[in-house]
Amino acid sequence: MQEQRGIQIQKAQTVESGERSALDTPDYSVMSPAIRDSAPPVFANEYAELKRLMKQKGLLKKQPIYYTCKILLTMGLLAVSLVFLFVVNNFWLQILNAAYLGFVFTQVSFLAHDIGHRQVFCTPRITDISGLLMGNFLLGWSWGWWIDRHNKHHGSPNQLDLDPDIAMPLLAFTEKEALSRQGFLRFMAKYQAYLFFPLLLLVVFSGLLWGIQFLLQKKAKYLLAEVLLMVAHYLLYFGLLLTRLNIWQAVLFFVVNYALRGLYFGSVFAPNHKGMLVLDKDNPLDFLHQQVLTSRNVKASLFTDFWYGGLNYQIEHHLFPTMPRNRLKEAQQIVKAFCKEHSIAYHETGMLQSYREILHSLHEISVSLLAEKV
Repeated sequence: MQEQRGIQIQKAQTVESGERSALDTPDYSVMSPAIRDSAPPVFANEYAELKRLMKQKGLLKKQPIYYTCKILLTMGLLAVSLVFLFVVNNFWLQILNAAYLGFVFTQVSFLAHDIGHRQVFCTPRITDISGLLMGNFLLGWSWGWWIDRHNKHHGSPNQLDLDPDIAMPLLAFTEKEALSRQGFLRFMAKYQAYLFFPLLLLVVFSGLLWGIQFLLQKKAKYLLAEVLLMVAHYLLYFGLLLTRLNIWQAVLFFVVNYALRGLYFGSVFAPNHKGMLVLDKDNPLDFLHQQVLTSRNVKASLFTDFWYGGLNYQIEHHLFPTMPRNRLKEAQQIVKAFCKEHSIAYHETGMLQSYREILHSLHEISVSLLAEKV
């Protein structure tokens, strides 16, 4: 598989830029101009052919019954945590509730993610309203910040200087990047394979800070609504906690909740692209090849489909971001066969193996730093 992927990458990177095709454009509207305008007609035809197959199967149609059930189930899980908070008087059991709530909030995040990709609702207005309620009110994150960041990621996955998901100061995703770090950041890059999972504990805290910065810069489309809903979230969050816990217990609940939420959230999103092909800014692949070659699938099962919120079908999700979550499994069989027919390397692995690959990649990037004399 590694050899096949290397051959395909080499082949794709030697293709000269051609004119933009007038055929079907990819589902995601925020594609980097470099990728959008450099796709040779043959590659544009390949994607158009694959998209036609999806439309013929009806896999891009909305799934209102599925999402109604999914939303009700997720809200039910949230209600369990609230009932537990008011019924149970033991503080240490409430810390377990904080961990459980981290799991629930991540499940809510998966729903917010699907809403942001227009998988759930038909109209932009309902999508925006539900996104603000899910993101700002239920999760306490800026919806506008997340949409802006995630659009850029989908437009240029694993592309240096374009994908914000690999523009992380505490991690390096190329050897050149690692060697350029100095001081504390160089230390972090040197031991990043060992620090990776502990760093995931900070994911939600950092997302909160980035979102606040985004709002302070007045970049949000619905600035007032976002601010008011986020304020309401934290007033309600700490207000409920302080009815049952003292202030220090409430702070500890918050820290445990956000840290474990970050660990779960980060451990689901990391296998999607970390340790896969990283592209230079000026050397893009066409849309189809970039989305497939930079993405990793985690093998499907009843557990992984639920635990990953459908993001274990990362290749299919990146090719068709508006496809409802419950149709990705069927789409996978079509995409796999299509990639095999067109000699495009399709990478899928088990859950534990995906983390081994991530840690191995991070370690390999750090080898030159580890070899340095103290």
